Amino acid sequence: MATLLEIKNASKRYADQLLLDNASVALPDRCKIGMVGRNGAGKSTLCRVLVGGEELDSGQVIRHPRLRLGYLRQHDPFRPGESVMAFLIRDSGQPDWRCGEVAAEFALKGPPLERPVSELSGGWQTRVKLAALLLHEPNLLLLDEPTNFLDLRTQILLEHFLKHFAGGILMVSHDRGFLKATCTHTLELAQGQLTLFPSDIDQYVQHKAERREHDRRVNAATLAKRKQLETFIQKNRANANTASQARSKKKQLDRLQLVELESDEKTVAFHVPQDNIRRGTAVRCSGLAIGYPDHTVASHIDLEIEHGTCTVVVGDNGQGKTTILRTLVDSLPPLAGEVRWGYGCQIGIYAQHVYSSLPADQTIRQYLDGCRGPDTTTQTVLDIAGSFLFQGDLVDKRIEVLSGGERARLCLAGLLLAPHNVLVLDEPGNHLDVETVDALADALNQFEGTVILTSHDRHFVHRVANSVIEIGDGKATHYPSSYDSYLYRVEKEFDHDPATAVPAAERKSSGPASQRRKNRVAEQRSVRKQVASLERKIAELDDRKRSLQQQLLATTDASQAERLHEQVQQLQSEIEAVEQRWFELQETAESQSAG
Repeated sequence: MATLLEIKNASKRYADQLLLDNASVALPDRCKIGMVGRNGAGKSTLCRVLVGGEELDSGQVIRHPRLRLGYLRQHDPFRPGESVMAFLIRDSGQPDWRCGEVAAEFALKGPPLERPVSELSGGWQTRVKLAALLLHEPNLLLLDEPTNFLDLRTQILLEHFLKHFAGGILMVSHDRGFLKATCTHTLELAQGQLTLFPSDIDQYVQHKAERREHDRRVNAATLAKRKQLETFIQKNRANANTASQARSKKKQLDRLQLVELESDEKTVAFHVPQDNIRRGTAVRCSGLAIGYPDHTVASHIDLEIEHGTCTVVVGDNGQGKTTILRTLVDSLPPLAGEVRWGYGCQIGIYAQHVYSSLPADQTIRQYLDGCRGPDTTTQTVLDIAGSFLFQGDLVDKRIEVLSGGERARLCLAGLLLAPHNVLVLDEPGNHLDVETVDALADALNQFEGTVILTSHDRHFVHRVANSVIEIGDGKATHYPSSYDSYLYRVEKEFDHDPATAVPAAERKSSGPASQRRKNRVAEQRSVRKQVASLERKIAELDDRKRSLQQQLLATTDASQAERLHEQVQQLQSEIEAVEQRWFELQETAESQSAG
């Protein structure tokens, strides 16, 4: 398999932190790779290096001449007031019919194409970026946290797109479930080194655990053997009859080597303090309407949430997930109806964007001191700070210099300084790495109180939620079943009709015309896949022809030259036949679009 991109002897340092230490890796053609590593390991930095946004301190990035790298930008490349179609045409240089054709794959069609991009939610802006990326016809996609802030249906659409993408993928993500569904290989960035594993994320994690356990067992056996040899040498080296044996055993001892174990990186240790655990109804909503004075988000909400459950609030972006959480905790007054909490509820709140409003001039210690209750000791504050990786002198670090992940950890640490029997968490996993999210899931599973949360991380929600509230179409529906059951239903809807990926407000009633449009889109997609396959075939044949021509120029043997010349002619005929088929399919694609 050809190599499209190679990193060779790469080194990169930021201040005292060594991100890449003479690291090398080759990325095979059409390989779907998930890149993993702890927060701060350098994954995003490596992405910027690969697209030319940063330079290595030493080493090189080798790009194959056929490489067409597509990068999903994190910043907004849109102009003020620019419509979706205008942006796609400007960014790609493609005609409007082609832009509309590709945009339709992401459920961008009809009126939404003429809307200003700035009016779309973050998830829909990501769809626009994906359509623009695809219009450049890349053969390797570079994606840095593509699922951040995407609603469930947009995640499913992106997952389907990546599964069927004909080229290669290099993707950074903390969402283990998403990596499992889309990537067949795993690239690890750890301690400055890059290691490519030919396995998905689950097999990679299992392999790492098995390898670590194997090395520990080998070392234990080695230490036992070492002790045995040392005892023999000690007893026999002074005895003339056994001194030679002792010298022989000494040589064996010198040859014994311990396997160097991978250093275990520190992981957050969660413990959710709980007190006054209740039973019965935790909160009851009656005739509730939520929203703002000039806009009602949802109304006629009648819900009951029982103590001891973990309920996830789901729905498309902009449908009211955060709004209903704010209304439940009285951060936002209801427009109508009432919210009534049960007796003795002690509510702890984690807001989605609270980490961005932390007091920048305070230190970690000062912030946590302000969060603690009257009965919380200074040692407890320091213990919790340490369990969240703020140890030693780090507790005197100022908040203004903390990363997004560190601020999120600090907010959670502050939340856990007082006991609660109800936790309301809005996107608690944002900016946390895989290991920290898993530690949070473990802690919530041990928590006997009530949890109400929102999260875009399906793997995390799968682990903790046993009840679902869906917000959409101006109403709230309670599903007292597992999140997996809800997810299965949504994926079935999506498989039956990808138009369900469109928010309810954008959907049109289906009918014969709608079915004809779906059939036409399916036909166009089939033709595009055939075109892409032929383009790969032409490139392969060109490479073979070029290689034979080089051999022909180098040979001095007349008979060999004749054979090589015949092979070149045969390849040329094959290339012409494939190109003719390519032209025919291109004409078909143009006629489909014109129709």
